[in-house]
Amino acid sequence: MPHARMILVVDDDTDNREAVVAFLEGEGYAAEGAEHGEAALRRLRASDQSFCLILLDLFMPVMNGWEFRTQQLDDPTLAALPVVVISADRAAVEHSANLGAVDTMIKPIDFDRLLETVAQHC
Repeated sequence: MPHARMILVVDDDTDNREAVVAFLEGEGYAAEGAEHGEAALRRLRASDQSFCLILLDLFMPVMNGWEFRTQQLDDPTLAALPVVVISADRAAVEHSANLGAVDTMIKPIDFDRLLETVAQHC
């Protein structure tokens, strides 16, 4: 049975990705990781899970966050899925407004704020 509160964590930094997934799972959410945008798109399109939120890093190999978001918005089955941009680069986060993200966060992640954001969407 699909989990109604699945969150996809897209980050090429394995330690960051796994830490966020573990934190969310510890808070009662189901979460999965993807190492770059292309892997995230494959996961979203192949899944029978119902995702409620994507946490998206911007700077990644293979497919970065901007490229991922462009493809996501071009896919009618994925376009409405909310995205929170998470990056260590303050300037990138400021310039990510045109991505249509529901929120942006600077690394290191404020986990209390992350929980509030997740609760709004999941």
